[in-house]
Amino acid sequence: MKKIIFLLFFGSTVLLTAQELTFKKGMATDSVMINDSIQESFALYLPKNFKMSKNWPVIFLFDEKGRGRQLVRFFQDAAEKEGYILAASNNIHDSLPISQNILISNRMFNKTFELFSIHPKRIYTGGIANGGRLASIVPVFVPNIDGVVSFGGPLGNIEVLSTKNMFHYIGIVSKEDYNYPRMLGDELMLNNLKFPNQLLLMNNGNKLQELHQLQKAMQIFTLSSMAKGSIPLNETFLKQSYEANLDEIDSLIASKKLLEAEKMIQETQSVYRVHLKVDELKEKLKSLKKDKLYRTQKRNENNVFFKESLIKEDYSYYLEEDVLTYNFNNLGWWNFQMEDIKKYEKSQNEAERQMGKRLYGYVNALVDDTEDMLKKEKVVDEDALLFVFMLKTITDPKEYGSYLETISLSSKIEDFGTALFYVEELLKNGFTDKEALYALEHTALLRITPEFNELVKKYLDDPRYGINEQ
Repeated sequence: MKKIIFLLFFGSTVLLTAQELTFKKGMATDSVMINDSIQESFALYLPKNFKMSKNWPVIFLFDEKGRGRQLVRFFQDAAEKEGYILAASNNIHDSLPISQNILISNRMFNKTFELFSIHPKRIYTGGIANGGRLASIVPVFVPNIDGVVSFGGPLGNIEVLSTKNMFHYIGIVSKEDYNYPRMLGDELMLNNLKFPNQLLLMNNGNKLQELHQLQKAMQIFTLSSMAKGSIPLNETFLKQSYEANLDEIDSLIASKKLLEAEKMIQETQSVYRVHLKVDELKEKLKSLKKDKLYRTQKRNENNVFFKESLIKEDYSYYLEEDVLTYNFNNLGWWNFQMEDIKKYEKSQNEAERQMGKRLYGYVNALVDDTEDMLKKEKVVDEDALLFVFMLKTITDPKEYGSYLETISLSSKIEDFGTALFYVEELLKNGFTDKEALYALEHTALLRITPEFNELVKKYLDDPRYGINEQ
């Protein structure tokens, strides 16, 4: 039973007096408390046309660092347009066991069901990157989840999927995202298991496209609910959304993005064939596959995928070997690899440019995962960790934390030559936080050397090199 005793509408405000909670429609609420005894909260979004008398679809969002507020804001424009409630926990964290994260999620679910009328067959989960992976695991442990939308995150654990507990999976990814090949693999696996699924493509960093694809994912969930009879069929909505997809496909073909057009035709077919005859789409796909340019683009992409898989195998193998053997001499090889990636990113071949972006993301994710693994060991191997921090200054030169960690660990073992080298590299790359540099652990002896102070004076106190922080 819902414990809502009294409801008043004041403009865009919903006042629940029994709960002593006030929510503004069309505006995110940062912290809805679970209860007085459990100090957990979640961010919430209610569409502007929200009414308590209606059963609403809800998407429960997941972020591996508990950033519920930011996550709700990312999804809210699409949720407003398509009429979805959003809720995102502020207490989920990747440092917690999965069982604890599921318990936190359950409390958020129950509080949302207590407060609002949620449609029992329109409950979804979602997230970005690692949060999307977690969102795909939740239906394994929590029953009655109808679908998952993952923005840039592959499936969390393929092995736990079961045809006895199926859900509708929608992935959204850029072809420049290092997870793209893996999400293509996930799609094939889901098809084999007969899970309903779509993979929507977008241009990396294009905010309008991000909104468009999030909105489309919610439209697909709505169309799926209509197909199942969970909600009445809206003929106008069906026709308008289908025609919008046809226009988008024609636009992709006109701009010679034939592989993207092929993908969209396939996904549109899978969504609309239960509602409409899709003969027009079948003809478009048949015509597309006869196009010489399409065949050239397809061949280029297949060749690039093969090349990329070999390069990634090398990265994985050599990183493991270098960490185990403290092979600092191989940092030059890694520097050469990053130069190669830059060449790919500037290639005239679009497939190679996309591969370059993916390789950059992959190698940095690989290094970050290695760092996390080393830090979780009971006895931290500081030599291995030092190698990883040095490597990160090569793979991601603008990530200043890796320089600071290198300087700190080098100073700890009194290798001041190495420490000074990385101080200068740090400052050359635009670091200006003198206070953080002077507060760095293990650097007391380093900071009294003339060489250190000359570098600080040159880059931080000399206006020709940086800002003056007198």
